Amino acid sequence: MILGNMSKLKKGYFVKGKFVTEGSELDLELKRELKGTDEKSRTDLKRESTELQKLGEDLLTLRVDLLKRLELPDKLLDAVAEAKRITNFEGKRRLMQFIGKQMRLLAPGTLDAIRIALIEQHTPSALETMTLHAAEQWRDRLIANDDALGQWVNICPATNVQQLRALVRQARKDAKPERPGEALRHGRSFRDIFQIVRDHLTHPQSGPDSAMNDHDLPHNPGADA
Repeated sequence: MILGNMSKLKKGYFVKGKFVTEGSELDLELKRELKGTDEKSRTDLKRESTELQKLGEDLLTLRVDLLKRLELPDKLLDAVAEAKRITNFEGKRRLMQFIGKQMRLLAPGTLDAIRIALIEQHTPSALETMTLHAAEQWRDRLIANDDALGQWVNICPATNVQQLRALVRQARKDAKPERPGEALRHGRSFRDIFQIVRDHLTHPQSGPDSAMNDHDLPHNPGADA
């Protein structure tokens, strides 16, 4: 019985008090270290393959202008375009595998360029950040000051004045706390005002009357309250 159990014992050795099974990933890694080779382990290769597969999937979400800037091989670009179009599950799965294989053929510099493009796409530009801040300031100014509506219309004459005035009135009602001492509330009208203002700041109407300059931004909205 003891011999039977011993025959099932795995072959290996101890390193720093830890048993290493022959043929295991740790065993292979230790042997590579002894040989002084830089060959990547199977775990490293699998991890890189998974990362490149995910990077290939992210390519499908990249904006057209950023994708063109990368100057990727035609085979890869065609596969990405087809993967965006196809709806068949099995067909798309095979395409994604093909894209993953193509990604492994790319130079490290190209892979870095893809990663940078993805970061750029998900990082708001300075103009977008400024527009968001300006929209927040105008929203607060419109709600706090009656004169702000006329000033806004002078800048954006295409605004639906009746709609904006109604939203401002509702936002003021919503902001009143139910009980003294409670925090101000913000309802849907508060968000709708922000959306309207942001849309006009992002897509201003053409013409000299609607062109906005730095002086159109409320640098100190609290001064008008």
